Amino acid sequence: MSEKVTLTIDGREIRAAAGGKLLWAALDNGIYIPNLCAVRERVRPAASCRLCFVEVEGSAAPVTACTQPVKDGLVVRTRSERVDRLVRSAFELLLSDHRLQCRECPANRSCGLQKIARERGLKLRLTRLKPLPKEAAIDESAAAFSFDRSRCVLCGRCIWVDREVAKVGAIGFTRRGLERTVTTFEDETLAESICNECGLCVHACPVGALYFKQPE
Repeated sequence: MSEKVTLTIDGREIRAAAGGKLLWAALDNGIYIPNLCAVRERVRPAASCRLCFVEVEGSAAPVTACTQPVKDGLVVRTRSERVDRLVRSAFELLLSDHRLQCRECPANRSCGLQKIARERGLKLRLTRLKPLPKEAAIDESAAAFSFDRSRCVLCGRCIWVDREVAKVGAIGFTRRGLERTVTTFEDETLAESICNECGLCVHACPVGALYFKQPE
């Protein structure tokens, strides 16, 4: 059984397992920290969405809560001018590469981006950046679900669950920079790939890029 330690988040003392990640300690105690790419079971956090920044006493710069180990006496602030600026910038970068048509999205009202906007008072529209062109076709080849890359935020949760839970390995990241995308081997359609349509990737997607053709 893991040793319990005491830490302080936003002035509130909580108990959590030593060595666990700060993000989960906060969320388990009802303290919200924005996140999209985090997976509790993942040994090495991806830290790719850059949304879970917090201030830790003694650290010169904000740190990502998904990578910060819990230790006794840790003092954390989830909100500060620096943290809010970093989260706002990361959020708008994601929006710039995300097709914003919430009313038409299957994840409307259950979307991770909508939750972050609501919790942090952010706008679900671009104010400083211009939208990147999104021309990716929707892959509707699978019988059970579809994949709309124009909504993908590259969180990698679908890839992790496909490889580590489903043990299939049908999808992965390819290309770099602005061309980075989630796809199958040699860009086959889902129906042509080794995907067994278990649907775990759909459940893992926080934004409606992967969605069932018939609601469960």
